[in-house]
Amino acid sequence: MPITKDMSILEIVQKYPDTIEVFVNSGMGCLGCAASHFENLEQGALAHGIDVDELVANLNTVIGA
Repeated sequence: MPITKDMSILEIVQKYPDTIEVFVNSGMGCLGCAASHFENLEQGALAHGIDVDELVANLNTVIGA
C-alpha cells in the first residue's frame, strides 16, 4: 500500500520504520513530538516548509511502492 499525504506521520513510521531516515533527511527530525501523533503527512510537511509531493515520492521509494 503506497504512502499518501493524508496518512498520519505516526502511522507511516509505525508501519514502515525504514521511512524514519527519509523524514530526518528531509528536515522532519521531530518524529517523537506530539504533533506527529495527530498531523497527517501533508500538514507536517507544510509546517516544515517541505514539498509534500517530493516527500511522498521519497517515502514510497523507500518502501518499494
